[in-house]
Amino acid sequence: MTEAWLLLELAGYAALLLWGLHMVQSGILRAYGSRLRQRLGVGLANRRRGFLAGLAVTAVLQSSTATAFMVTSFCAGGAVALVPGMAAMLGANVGTALMVQVLSFDVSALAPLLILAGVVAFRSSEQSRRRDLGRVSIGLGLMLLSLHMMVVVMAPVEGSPALRGVLNALADLPLPNLLVAAVIAWAMHSSIAGVLFIASLHATGVIGPDAAIAMVVGANIGSALNPVLEGDRSEWARLRVPVGNLANRLIGGVIVLAALPWATQAMTSIDPSPARLVANTHLAFNVVLAVAAMPLLPAFARLLERLLPDADAAGDPAAPRYLDEAALRTPPVALANAEREALRQADAIEDMLRAIATGFRTEDRDLGKRIARLNEVVDRLNRAVQVYLAALRPDLLGQEDARRVTEIRAFALNLESAGDVLDRSLSRVAAKWAKDGAGLDAAMKDSIQAMHARALDQLKLAVAAFMREDAAAARQLIEEKERMRIEEAEAAQSFSLETEAGAIAARAVVLEVVRDLKRVGGHLAATAHPLLERIGALRPSRLTDAEDGLPAT
Repeated sequence: MTEAWLLLELAGYAALLLWGLHMVQSGILRAYGSRLRQRLGVGLANRRRGFLAGLAVTAVLQSSTATAFMVTSFCAGGAVALVPGMAAMLGANVGTALMVQVLSFDVSALAPLLILAGVVAFRSSEQSRRRDLGRVSIGLGLMLLSLHMMVVVMAPVEGSPALRGVLNALADLPLPNLLVAAVIAWAMHSSIAGVLFIASLHATGVIGPDAAIAMVVGANIGSALNPVLEGDRSEWARLRVPVGNLANRLIGGVIVLAALPWATQAMTSIDPSPARLVANTHLAFNVVLAVAAMPLLPAFARLLERLLPDADAAGDPAAPRYLDEAALRTPPVALANAEREALRQADAIEDMLRAIATGFRTEDRDLGKRIARLNEVVDRLNRAVQVYLAALRPDLLGQEDARRVTEIRAFALNLESAGDVLDRSLSRVAAKWAKDGAGLDAAMKDSIQAMHARALDQLKLAVAAFMREDAAAARQLIEEKERMRIEEAEAAQSFSLETEAGAIAARAVVLEVVRDLKRVGGHLAATAHPLLERIGALRPSRLTDAEDGLPAT
């Protein structure tokens, strides 16, 4: 019974660790998600920058697994080259090793302070970003608390005669030690937790230095299994980055086991204390592996591309169809290709708007998933267009071509931003209220449908302004944006006048829809700005030239 209770406690604190990690990741992504993806995308330009980007993002997200999923999404469909993506994973591995260096010291005393600060920031602020950062602080505190409690729970386990007997029997068998640690790290979903567990075993004398180093290698391999087993396996190409990362660690593990006596001697000479030996081994393994693997990444990437081929582009709606690399030598052709790809983004946005409009009328349990898939199409096509146009040689671009490059990139980015609003906000509103029933009367439902119809018209106007440089369409886009601003004010006024609970909930739905579609319309209206600015038809600001708050005369 005691052993079962200890296992239950250990599982509970491992779950708390995972929940803290989830809070850190979700808080960071909510506060800086777009900027983080943009920085990572920019960083995946070459091997060196990819390595640094992977290290930095992992240090922020506290998880090489989360970084692996992000890098995989960039590399899927060829939007980003595989070599920088794999370099980013090498950087991510070093990033987690640096976190182990920090956590190998006793920083559990910071847990209450982080949790308290996070709760205060979350409850006392109305700013969404500050609340998200409060969530991050709470998550970090929970991670430190759970790691501390796991060590406390493991103390009697480490002293168990049965466990000590098993580990002593395995002391001279590096491969079984490696496999045991791999299973532990895989089950914990964290190389950090696995390595700290190994440090505690070594500190209590349950295992010796040789076994500790072999188990550190196993923890690295086990944590690399999670992205492979939990990743998107809908097509083989999406597994290239996690499989490549796992293969790198397996090769490194074989080398370390072959040279284990020399590795043990080297790490012991640096710092023989148990906690430092384990943390230093973890860092050295990943740093040496990164240095050794960097020059070999191009050849390794070609091998992975042969072993894990691309899916048929016709079966992948997010795969680029028109971005011919050979056309980059002829900018006008390349620009036409990029325009055609951007229009596929517009088609996906149209599908999202129609699906969400239907979602307000019927209960669709799969609405969120369908919208998320369509938004992934928009995101991946945007990344492909951005990378494709960035590859154009500036010396081949004339002034008009350079201007058009800027407009295409802005159009694709605005569509991605509109898709994010539809995915993260509006689709959830539709799914929630279609299921729960918001007490919407017929007039409100007709109003919501009419707003979605106008959003579809805005999308068509944006395409016309983008493709045909239609000044009339561009003007109409700006006018519709102003109309939505007025409609938002009217919806807010109606909401403030309601006094009954049911009416308040119904008006809140309408207000949420207006605000989200206003944000979508703002992104679409941004398409008209370059054209209207060029013909002198757009004011730089709605502000007057008044002084002391008085209207200008």
